[in-house]
Amino acid sequence: MLHERAVIDPRSGRPTNANLAEYHVPVNADVPSLEAILVEEHDPHVNALGIKGVGEIGITGTAGAVANAVWHATGVRMRRFPIRIEDLAKPASL
Repeated sequence: MLHERAVIDPRSGRPTNANLAEYHVPVNADVPSLEAILVEEHDPHVNALGIKGVGEIGITGTAGAVANAVWHATGVRMRRFPIRIEDLAKPASL
């Protein structure tokens, strides 16, 4: 995450910080103390490694968001994945 702020020169109307050299990029030292809390649980349906996670929940809508972005940018509605440049060139076959 970039902590950015556009500073505009009032005389010219142009940004005075037009490159990434002045942006603050947070690093580990900028994050407050975190503690991971694990909940012990027996689940007979978990995979062979005994691993469960919520990562997929957070990225479920990503593919649809990318397809919508392609549609807004090109006017071509993609309904198959992966989206390839060849598919954008021939929208009648979709």
